[in-house]
Amino acid sequence: MNPTSSFSSIVIVFMGYLIGSVPFGVIFSRWMAGTDPRDDGSRNIGFTNVLRTAGRAPAVLTLLGDLGKGYLVVRFARHLSMEESWIWLTALSAVLGHTYPVFLGFKGGKGVATGLGVLYGIQPLLGWITIAVWGTTVWLWRYSSLGAIVAFGLLPVWVLFLRPAPSAILFSMTLTALILIKHRSNIQRLQSGTEPKIGRS
Repeated sequence: MNPTSSFSSIVIVFMGYLIGSVPFGVIFSRWMAGTDPRDDGSRNIGFTNVLRTAGRAPAVLTLLGDLGKGYLVVRFARHLSMEESWIWLTALSAVLGHTYPVFLGFKGGKGVATGLGVLYGIQPLLGWITIAVWGTTVWLWRYSSLGAIVAFGLLPVWVLFLRPAPSAILFSMTLTALILIKHRSNIQRLQSGTEPKIGRS
């Protein structure tokens, strides 16, 4: 890439981070329920805690917003015909924006919905496989967090078969590591047997 296009790609990556930073969980909770998910429950801004603290409608809109921002960032990068490595980097920047949002003092969500959004934007099959693994795991053990841990833990395996490019493999390993880091408290509760199952407080 020439210097101009490289600079443009850097700008798009930064824009991806800013879009990923939009805290839909806080926005819809305040607007529709007058609450802030950071004040109650797990204090997370994602779908599960918004559902617990603000109700179904804000939670569904939060899920759609978090999915959508990841998907749209990647589709926009593809529309600009960015090189593949830059597209993966833009995808990762959107997830980093959600997990470490500049608008909330870098204290954000766990990246699952936005991670799924970027996967659907890059290759829908990756998104469908990931959600299928998540759903199967949750159906068997009824732990939402375990579903996310298993689904994204296996992501590098699917990428290795479906998109065996160095940039894609590096992206999948980084995204997996990020998801696991953000779920470290859940992992501790799963190990101790104190993680709540779906439908229980």
